[in-house]
Amino acid sequence: MLFNSLKSFVYRYMKLIVLFCSILLFISIILLSSRDAAKEYIELSKATILITPSLEAKFQETVMGVFKEEVEKRTGIELLQSSDWNSKTLIVLALSKDVVLKEQSLPAHSKEKSECKKEGYRVLHQTIKGKDVLWIIGADFRGILYGIGKTLRIAEMSKGKIRIATKIDIAESPKYEIRGHQFGYREKANSWDSWTVEQFDQHFREQVLFGANSFENIPFQENKPSVHFKYDPRMMEVEMSKICATYDADYWVWTPAIKDLTKPGNYKEALEEQEDLYARCPKLDGVFVPGGDPGKNHPSVLIPYLEDLLKIIHKYHPKAGLWVSLQGFNEEKINYFFKYVRENKPDWLTGLVNGPGSPPLDIERAMLPEKYQYRFYPDITHTIRCQYPVANWDQGFALTLGREPCNPQPVDYAKFFRRDMVFTDGFITYSDGSHDDVNKVIWSQLGWDPNKDIKTILEEYTRFYFGYKVAKISTLGILDLEENWRGSLRYNRSIKKTLALWEKLEEENSGLNKHNWRWQQLVMRAYYDAYIQERLIYEQNLEKEANNILVSARKIGTYEAMNKSLEKVQMADSVFVAVNLKKKVFEYAEALFHSIGAQTSVLKYHASDAERGAILDLIDYPLNNRLWLEDEFEKIKHLKTEDEKLKKLELIRTYEAPGKGSFYDNISSVNAKHVTSRTDDAIDYLWENNGLSRKRLSTQLFQFTPELEYEGLEFNTNYIIRVTGYGEALLRANGEHLKPIKYEKEYGEFKEFYLPQALVKNGKLKITFDKPNEEHLNWRKQSRVTDVWILKQ
Repeated sequence: MLFNSLKSFVYRYMKLIVLFCSILLFISIILLSSRDAAKEYIELSKATILITPSLEAKFQETVMGVFKEEVEKRTGIELLQSSDWNSKTLIVLALSKDVVLKEQSLPAHSKEKSECKKEGYRVLHQTIKGKDVLWIIGADFRGILYGIGKTLRIAEMSKGKIRIATKIDIAESPKYEIRGHQFGYREKANSWDSWTVEQFDQHFREQVLFGANSFENIPFQENKPSVHFKYDPRMMEVEMSKICATYDADYWVWTPAIKDLTKPGNYKEALEEQEDLYARCPKLDGVFVPGGDPGKNHPSVLIPYLEDLLKIIHKYHPKAGLWVSLQGFNEEKINYFFKYVRENKPDWLTGLVNGPGSPPLDIERAMLPEKYQYRFYPDITHTIRCQYPVANWDQGFALTLGREPCNPQPVDYAKFFRRDMVFTDGFITYSDGSHDDVNKVIWSQLGWDPNKDIKTILEEYTRFYFGYKVAKISTLGILDLEENWRGSLRYNRSIKKTLALWEKLEEENSGLNKHNWRWQQLVMRAYYDAYIQERLIYEQNLEKEANNILVSARKIGTYEAMNKSLEKVQMADSVFVAVNLKKKVFEYAEALFHSIGAQTSVLKYHASDAERGAILDLIDYPLNNRLWLEDEFEKIKHLKTEDEKLKKLELIRTYEAPGKGSFYDNISSVNAKHVTSRTDDAIDYLWENNGLSRKRLSTQLFQFTPELEYEGLEFNTNYIIRVTGYGEALLRANGEHLKPIKYEKEYGEFKEFYLPQALVKNGKLKITFDKPNEEHLNWRKQSRVTDVWILKQ
C-alpha cells in the first residue's frame, strides 16, 4: 500500500517536472526567437548622424537636411547630429577617400570598389565595439546622396519608428553617365506650370534619391503665359538652376533654333535671347539644340550659329557642353552634318542627342566619331502619336485617356530601355508632367543597372512614397494598371481585379495617403479604366441592338427605322452606367488639382488643351458610332428614292458583319481577326475638333501598309475586296497587284478590287499594301488603310 502511494506520488511529481521543463523550453524558444528576430533589424529611431568633415560645408548641410527631413516626414523622428562616436547607434556619412573618420577606420572596400567610382556608394552595417553603425559611404557628394536615397528606399519607416536590416551591404555605381529628366515650367505642362519653387526643389530631390543626376529645363520656347503661373518663367529658370546647384545635379536647357536664321536680324536676335538666359543662371552644364522638332534650319546655317552660341555659353559657364540633335532631318541634311563633323572634327560640339524623329540609334552612333558623346532623348510621357505608343492599345482607351494620362508602364519601358540604351552614354527623358512619375523612376534606376529587377524598383518606389506596409501590394497594383492596357478592353479581366486591389488599398489607407499625389493618380486610373470598360460594353451592345432595328427598315419604313435605331443608340446619353466609378474619377481629379495642380480638364482646371492630360473632357466620348450614325442618317434622308435609302441603311447595318462567307477587319483594332501586321502608332486621325471627331470609330485608326491573312475562302467563288481609309491603296493579293474597279480616296469612301479565283489557293489569301512614294508629305497626310472587307458575291 505504501509502495503504491509512493509510486503514485513520484509519478505525479515527474509529470509536473516534465510540464515545468516543457514550459521553460517553450519560453526559451520564444525568447531566443525574439532575440534572433531583433537581430534582423537595426533600430535607428535614436541613432545620431556623424558626417565626414572632408565634405564641403554647403554639401554637409544638404545631406544632413535631406536625410533628417525625409525621415521626419515619414516618422516624426528628428535625428540628431553627432560630433563623435559616443552613441550606441550611429549613421555615418563618409567619403571613400576618408580612410579614417574621427580615429575610426572605414570598412575595407567592397569587392567591386563601387563606392570609389564616380557617383558610387556603399550602405553597410557593422557592429563596432558593441555599437551598431550604419555606414553610408560615397565616392563624392553625389555618391553620399545616392547612398542616402538607397537607405530611405529600403528602410521600414512609420510613425515613431525607423529600422533597417542588419548585415546589409549594398555597393553600387552607375552604368550610364547621364541620367536625367526634362521639366518645363511652361503653359503646355499638365501640372508643373502651377508649381512653386519649393515643389520643384522637393521633386528634384526625390528624383536624385532615385538615381537621377540631370535636369533639363525648357526656357522661352513659347510666349503664351499660363493662368497657373505663380512666378515669371524667367525667375523659375534661375531657381531651377539654383536647385540643381544645391544637389550638385547637372542643369541643362533645351533651346531650339525656331526662327529662320537666314532672315535678317533673326540670327543676332536668337543669340541675344540665349545670352540673356546664360547670364542669369548660376549653374549650367549642358545646352541641347534640337535640329528640328521644332526648327527647320539647314545644318549649313545651324552649324555656324552653334559655334557662335558656344562662345556665348562659355562666357558665363566655361565647362558647359553644347549638344545637337538631327530630329526631322532628311537624308541630305543628315549626310551634310556628318560630312562636316568627320572632316572638321569640331571642338565646339560635345555630343549628339537622339530624339523622336532622329535617325535610328545604331546607325547614328555608328556614323558619329568616337570623340563625341551620344545622349538619348526618349519620350516616356505620351501614349499615342509618340516614340513609344502603347502597343495594340484598345481604341476605347485611346479615345478617352488620350495622350497624357497617368501611364505607369514599368515592364514596357524597361524593355525599351534595355533595347535602345546600349548605343548611348546616357539619357535625359522627355516629359511634360507628373503623370509619368513611375516611368521616370524606372529609367533612373535602370540607368544604374539595366538588369535591375523591375518589381524590386517598384517596391522601393512604393515603400518610399506609400510606406513599407503597403509596398508589396501597391507594387502589384502598379503592375496591374499596366496589364489593364493589354489586349481587348471589352474582354480584359485584369481591370476589375485591379480596381478591387486599389479599392482595398484606398479603404485601408485613406488617412495615410490622402494627400499623396502619386497615390491619387494611380487610384484614379484604376477607377477610370473600370468606368471606360463598363461604358464600352454598354454602348457597343446598344449599337448592336440599333443595327438589329435596321433589319425592319423595309417593313416599317426608313424614317421610322432610323428614328428607332438612333433612339436606341442614343440611350448612352441619357441612361448612364457605372456612375459611381465616374464620380470617384472626378473626386480624385479634384484632389490632384489641389495637391499638384494637375489639369485634367480644359474648362474646369484650365489645361492648355485636351491633349495635355485633360482626361475628364474625354471621359464620356462615345464608344459606339452614334455621332457617325446621326450624320449618316441625316444624309440618307436627302436621298431621292426609298431604294437608295434602304441600300445605304443595309450597308450601315452590315458594316462590321457582312454576312456568312465574308470577312471584315477594323485594321487597328485589338480584336481584328485577320490582321497580322503590327502598327507603330495607330491613333492619329481621331485628333480633330480637340479629340471630339464625329467620324466612324474604325476610320479613326489606321495602318500605312497593313498585312492580312485569311483561310477558308471558297473554291470557284467570286469575291470583292473592299478597302477604306485615305489616299492611295496599292493592294496585292497573294503577291499580285490588283487593279481597282472602284477607287475613291477620301475618308468614308471605298476602293474595290475584283479578286481573281486563280489567286485563291487552298482557300488561303494574303493581302498586303505597297507604300506609295509620299516622303514629301507630312506623315499625317500620307495614305493609310482603316477597314478591309472580303465580300462573297
